[in-house]
Amino acid sequence: MMGPSHALSGAAAWLAGSWALDHFAGYGQSPLAIAVGATVCAGGALLPDLDLSGKVTRNQGGATVARTFGVFSLFVAEVIEKISLGVYTATRLSRDPRRNNGHRTFTHTLPFAALVGWGTTTLCTHYGKWAVVGIIFFMAGLALRGLFDKWAERAGWLIVTICAAVIAWLTAAALPGDRGYPMLGFAVGVGCVVHLLGDMITSAGVPILWPIPTGRRMWRMVGVPDGVAVRVGGRVETLVLRTAFTAIALMSIAAMFAPGLLHRFELDAWADNAP
Repeated sequence: MMGPSHALSGAAAWLAGSWALDHFAGYGQSPLAIAVGATVCAGGALLPDLDLSGKVTRNQGGATVARTFGVFSLFVAEVIEKISLGVYTATRLSRDPRRNNGHRTFTHTLPFAALVGWGTTTLCTHYGKWAVVGIIFFMAGLALRGLFDKWAERAGWLIVTICAAVIAWLTAAALPGDRGYPMLGFAVGVGCVVHLLGDMITSAGVPILWPIPTGRRMWRMVGVPDGVAVRVGGRVETLVLRTAFTAIALMSIAAMFAPGLLHRFELDAWADNAP
């Protein structure tokens, strides 16, 4: 799927999950925590595509998300792509084809999702609030690039970077002291898994089984048959799926916050009418 669809699916998954935890498990979160989690999960849902590099010195090419922070994120994408290609080359079996790029390899696996989720939690645990701010800055930039793709393209990477910095700064002002913030790591990991599921409904698929070998292949791409696969950038993705993701996100927000707002409104109305 394309970047906007991945980002929307990540935000929708986090918001729907937050509603389910609140409704079925009684695990309530503050509006700030839900907003930060949805933003980080949306950014995490774009993270795997940082394995598609471009022309760093010209600020061209690569995945859309790789241009979030201009040449800086393109350089990061170049490094990630080479690492992914190295992992592929080192672990490929006899039936795995030779490759000259690492797109849709290591970053599109469950171990990668677990690794970045664990790494995020570890950073937050050891370095506290400032690590949280840095992670929110990075993930907010990715989320802005995905959720508001047309605006971000017109505004340019510098404006996106400034907006991400503002989001991180405002969040930092409201964060309660130094603590682990394990939900951030979980949000990043969930976003990556949502990305994998999104790519699995396309014909290209992802190596979801890695590192479990199947026959003489280690990197078997798993996806749905071509007859039912979603065409990348097609009407099903851009109209049906994005509309569904948006509806899920909005309904989840309404389900979590509308009852409280109505209750407060009723109390205010009762106080105004009280003798």
